[in-house]
Amino acid sequence: MGRADPEEGQLPAPVKPPDGGWGWIVLFGCFVITGFSYAFPKAVSVYFKELMKDFHVGYSDTAWISSIMLAMLYGTGPVCSIMVNQFGCRPVMLIGGLLASSGMILASFTTNIIELYLTAGVLTGLGMALNFQPSLIMLGTYFDKRRPLANGLAAAGSPVFLSSLSPLGQVLLEKFGWRGGFLIMGGLLLNCCTCGAVMRPLDMGMKRKMEKAQDKYEAKEMLPIGGKSEEGISTTDGTKKAKKAKKKPKKGKKLLDFSIFSNRGFIIYTISKFILVLGLFVPPILLVNYAKDTGVPDTEAAFLLSIIGFIDIFARPACGMVAGLKWVRPHVAYLFSFSMLFNGLTDICSARASNYTGLVIFCVFFGISYGMVGALQFEVLMAIVGSQKFSSAIGLVLLIEAFAVLIGPPSAGRLVDALKNYEVIFYLAGSEVVLSALFLAMATYCCLNRGKKEPPLDKNPSAGGGSDTKEAESDVQEAEEHSSDNHQPAHSTDNAVVVASEEANHVAEEQSGEGGGCPEGDGEVLARDGCNADQTVERDSF
Repeated sequence: MGRADPEEGQLPAPVKPPDGGWGWIVLFGCFVITGFSYAFPKAVSVYFKELMKDFHVGYSDTAWISSIMLAMLYGTGPVCSIMVNQFGCRPVMLIGGLLASSGMILASFTTNIIELYLTAGVLTGLGMALNFQPSLIMLGTYFDKRRPLANGLAAAGSPVFLSSLSPLGQVLLEKFGWRGGFLIMGGLLLNCCTCGAVMRPLDMGMKRKMEKAQDKYEAKEMLPIGGKSEEGISTTDGTKKAKKAKKKPKKGKKLLDFSIFSNRGFIIYTISKFILVLGLFVPPILLVNYAKDTGVPDTEAAFLLSIIGFIDIFARPACGMVAGLKWVRPHVAYLFSFSMLFNGLTDICSARASNYTGLVIFCVFFGISYGMVGALQFEVLMAIVGSQKFSSAIGLVLLIEAFAVLIGPPSAGRLVDALKNYEVIFYLAGSEVVLSALFLAMATYCCLNRGKKEPPLDKNPSAGGGSDTKEAESDVQEAEEHSSDNHQPAHSTDNAVVVASEEANHVAEEQSGEGGGCPEGDGEVLARDGCNADQTVERDSF
């Protein structure tokens, strides 16, 4: 008997994130999903003028289509987390792709604005939400050391798709009308199903090995007693495992883990992100109208958003590479705080820009800082809660952000209508972003770093947040409780079984005294006599 070997009937070792291989295909799928999720609600705005003519409604009525899409993307986070924890990422993404596509296809046959709200707004928005969140979860399971770079590359899908879907929508509108454009856009959204199909679970191969190992155990239990001592040991272990399974059944996975609210880092991140979203999206929304009011022509004013998008494409991957450096990654929360501070100061310093050159400079710096925020936001969350609780954490964070999205931009628009002054809005938005940056940095330093009395056991900077360590400790404690059952002898009325068990225990004691190995359990640490307490803890993966 030696270490775990699937060929010898032992359970396989835990699967580690490959940081490459099929993970690059998963990264490309996440790139496409992120592009559709963030760019599509903005790209459909090119159809608003035609919708206003056909349905005889105002601009604010048609703008609700994009607002409903974004509200579904953020507000359905907990629902998506429950579905992912229950069914897995790939089935949820396949269903989401079908919903997103069917929503746009049905929207092409609508006859009033209410039907558009229900199809293009609710149905398509829900479908994109069911794709966006699982894609980020799968990205976290496939990448560990290269996770900051992977998050940066995936986040670059938003500006890339925004710069391509808007011109494409204009071409489709001119050639096929808004109904034909919606129909073709619905066909494009079927690519979300393709992206969902490539999200192969990381532990699929491991499950096959575990099934083979289980068959090996069952075959040994069926052998006649009285042969080799190892067969007697396998029989005894099989009896103990059966009793242990009856006494303590395995706990099911929580559909939505609210225990993350006991993590101080998660609370700090959530509060900071709520304040950030209040002012982050206000400048790009009001930028075009602000430029027009200063006397900039319409075409040049619209080009300002293209500048932000172009800079954003390169800023996100570059920031992901910087965040992945060994001396930067342990302090990624401070880098995220710096990016928010940079963005807020850009808004404040550019509030008095009165010519086109000043606005272009603002767009360059805003694109850099905005890309940094987009590349780091989910990387910081993964580092805080760990990959095991990320599915629940992101759902709850997106739900909280949904309230900020519904408060920030509409409130800014009302202030513009009341004050007729964009300068105050830029000051206010920049102050909110700066406040979120200062809160994150100070709270992280005072509440988290000073509370650490001992350095973490794992000095690898690529490791996840402190929550992973807590999960590992809980797994060890649970395994120790399980192992206490192994010291109770198995009673049987068959004398042959009793004799064989005694002989097997005698041989096991001799082998444990010589430093022999110990069998491993299914997904947990078994702390038996003679076993090494430093074995790797394996948790269920997505």
